Amino acid sequence: MNFDKSFTMEKLIRLKVRKDLDAKMQHNILKLKGSLIAKGYTEIIHILDQDEDFHINTFEAELEKYNEVRQYIASFIEQESLAETISFK
Repeated sequence: MNFDKSFTMEKLIRLKVRKDLDAKMQHNILKLKGSLIAKGYTEIIHILDQDEDFHINTFEAELEKYNEVRQYIASFIEQESLAETISFK
């Protein structure tokens, strides 16, 4: 049986992001999203409304990098004091 070597398994990462942000928090959220793309963890981040207070940001990460990506996001949230602004869903 031949398998396409370019096929990779991916896992979905979901982030719950507060809508009402000050300029600094907004900048930090954009910085996080930009760094996820720049580091090659994803190519696109989808944004959906959850309710009046939150967006849900989703993207797919390669299975091999899933834990690395989650760890990177968790570290970023801690370093930038964004725990009240963004969390894993």
